[in-house]
Amino acid sequence: MIAQVGDRLVVKGKHVGDGNKVGVITRLRHEDGSPPYEVRWEDGHTGLIFPGPETHIVREGE
Repeated sequence: MIAQVGDRLVVKGKHVGDGNKVGVITRLRHEDGSPPYEVRWEDGHTGLIFPGPETHIVREGE
């Protein structure tokens, strides 16, 4: 998985009825765009994430 600052990270819900969790990548830890990523989530908190298989990237502008 390769990302850029400004891309959205979408984590699909794991259980029936769970919604998706969406955040904006605010900082890369590696110049090549590989994980982990610093993300600002919809609820305003920020965190470091190593994306799993239930995660995908939506490029900025898509």
